[in-house]
Amino acid sequence: MGTRREPTARQLRLATELRRLRDAAGLTARETAKLLGVSNVQISQIEAGLSGVSEQRLRRLASLYACTDKEFIDALVEMATDRTRGWWEEYRGLLPTPFLDLAELDHHGRFQRNVAILFVPGLLQTEAYARAVYATRVPELTKEQLELRVRHRMARRVIIEGPSPVPLDAVIHEAALRIMVGTRAAARAQLAHILELSDAAHITVQVIPFEQEGFAWGSSSMAYVGGNVAKLDTVIRDGPTGALYIDAESQLDTYRARFRRVQTVALDPERSRDLIGRLAKEL
Repeated sequence: MGTRREPTARQLRLATELRRLRDAAGLTARETAKLLGVSNVQISQIEAGLSGVSEQRLRRLASLYACTDKEFIDALVEMATDRTRGWWEEYRGLLPTPFLDLAELDHHGRFQRNVAILFVPGLLQTEAYARAVYATRVPELTKEQLELRVRHRMARRVIIEGPSPVPLDAVIHEAALRIMVGTRAAARAQLAHILELSDAAHITVQVIPFEQEGFAWGSSSMAYVGGNVAKLDTVIRDGPTGALYIDAESQLDTYRARFRRVQTVALDPERSRDLIGRLAKEL
């Protein structure tokens, strides 16, 4: 397999998991290379995501590392052998790589859980709302850059609006519903869109009202994407230099607990719909 110049986030995740398995087995990269009969460079490239790994070699590595979690190994094999070239490939070279990584993560996710405080979650945004959000970027985007980002965001919605939708649980603070990032008409249409989507059996929307106590549990936004197995779940947070991907198992447990707590301080879906409807009428 050739060497990659820029591995995707999914390829890097596979590399990270293989390195974690080796560390857990107490083996060095040099020892692993010797047992496998390959060079140290090959192991280093695999663990940096710069080189792919075949199913046969991956299963040999899992055996060397004494990993007996069959579901986990099978999920890693799927990651290693997947050759999907999804809709996001049309944006390669046009948008920064993180946009493609996010769409690929969406595509392979089994479910999504969102917590939103200041902005409506991207998957629930209308085109007008998304355009207003991107229009505030500094430095200002060119018209072409803005339109590419809006098109990409709208295309991402296929995972909840397409023929094979995944479950989405969204907890949105009232602030995100009241802040008008664009025009009043766009804000009204955005609320109507959320109400329409919340009718779907696979989408649950809950709102944290301003008056709700215990808000500290929901004080930060996140997107939680379910993998083929729980160990391969991913949390996405906004960082100072862009999206931050969190995948350490202990941290995943923390965010699972955080989401459960956020749900407890949010209104139930029916009362949430009532609140969204009232907000729409006020506009």
